[in-house]
Amino acid sequence: MGRLEQTIGAVLKKHPNERCLWWEGRWWTSDDFLAFVETATETLRAGGFREGQRIAVLLPNSPLVLALSLAAWNLGGAIAPLNAKAGTISLTRTIDLIEPCAVVLAQGLDELQSALEEKGIPTAVPTSLSEVFPKISTRPTASEDRSMAVIFATSGTTGLPKAVPLSHGNLLDNVDRMFEALTLLQEGDRLLNVLPNFHSFGYTVSGMLPLVKNMKQVILASFLPPMEAMRTIHDGEVNVIIAVPAMVYFMTVAAQKGAPKPVDLKMIVAGGDRYSVQLEEKVMATFGAGVIEGYGLTECSPVVAVNRNFEMRRLGTVGPILEGYDWKLMSRDGEEDHTKEGEGVLWVKGPSVTSGYFRDPEKTAERFKDGWFDTGDYVRMEDGCVHILDRVTDIIIVGVFNVYPQEVEAILNAHPAVQQAAVIGIPHPVNGEVPKAFVQLKEGQQITSQELIKFCKQSLAHFKVPRTMEFVGELPLSPTGKILRRVLRERK
Repeated sequence: MGRLEQTIGAVLKKHPNERCLWWEGRWWTSDDFLAFVETATETLRAGGFREGQRIAVLLPNSPLVLALSLAAWNLGGAIAPLNAKAGTISLTRTIDLIEPCAVVLAQGLDELQSALEEKGIPTAVPTSLSEVFPKISTRPTASEDRSMAVIFATSGTTGLPKAVPLSHGNLLDNVDRMFEALTLLQEGDRLLNVLPNFHSFGYTVSGMLPLVKNMKQVILASFLPPMEAMRTIHDGEVNVIIAVPAMVYFMTVAAQKGAPKPVDLKMIVAGGDRYSVQLEEKVMATFGAGVIEGYGLTECSPVVAVNRNFEMRRLGTVGPILEGYDWKLMSRDGEEDHTKEGEGVLWVKGPSVTSGYFRDPEKTAERFKDGWFDTGDYVRMEDGCVHILDRVTDIIIVGVFNVYPQEVEAILNAHPAVQQAAVIGIPHPVNGEVPKAFVQLKEGQQITSQELIKFCKQSLAHFKVPRTMEFVGELPLSPTGKILRRVLRERK
């Protein structure tokens, strides 16, 4: 399989005067973007960037992130998009592991910049996200194989950072498989690129997929405020929205408050967390198109499964596993289920899967065995579709029974007074664990714990019903809107 910059370059040169990306109210042509990439490449080369090195970026979604990616690849190196909100301590640990030759920072990250410069790590701060900074200096670093394209930092469920290197082959395979699977996608579509670039779903599906498959992308630095985001979606003529479920909810609310709607929306592709099927009717009524749900992990570049289209869609599932993957279900004791049906821990292998964690053989040995990757997700396979039950580490074991937090949360979220709920297991002297719910109420709503527990008893087996409720002003969320249950466990 080839390299991303060669594939993208060939596509852009084949369509030189066509619209390529929308940024800050105007369209760039393919020629505009290629010229920007060339300037970025020369800037990195002049600063000493060499084959096998890595450059880290902490920037909002922008033409600059895409251009620096291609520039690093042109020179045989890799890029590491990082989350600027992760905190100085966490970021410096991750940067020490990745060992970039330089770090490009958004404006306003003075504390992090000072910490990096004290460690002898060169930095650059661009004045514009649509212009290349005039110069950058790099430091000598150990080289990696030039097949590496991107490194993502992920904390998973433990909170401890891991670095996931993805090759050009990994990313190209995932882009190809995703394009083939989503039968509504076609060249010329206009995709929304607003998911964070440090998240593999945003980087690959929102950023790389349009470049590789001759589609257009409308780039937004931030989804907030949603009313402004909806205006850009409308003005950029977006017809395919790539989103996480939390964004879908806020877009629906904004549209109902008068925000402009997309004119010719084909579909919303959602992943990163479970989509509430109760929202689908409202989404369809608001936008005239519904949600195609998928599932992925950073280690898989990231998409593993997706519903193909609205006719084949199974609401409440993430669809079939993509072509190109081998998969199997394993019991928690390590026994394989050869029936390809039923429940178990999902293991996958294929050309989209990374070979292991960056410079971490111990963590690699924990999750990778003989080419197979342990997703850590407990799933049910039914009629060829994947139902995500929960993370293995999140499953609550009450006596001898498994309780899946997402099942309990779905019941709580169906109550008209509840905005959002999260469920974790807490120790119990007899049962080992019992469920506890953290509940965020809708503005102006009131309800007691006893009333909510009674509501749950109408739909859940007794051992699944939360024993205690805690009302909170807000739930801890990841940058993509996923509930951080590990944070709740720490404060239980």
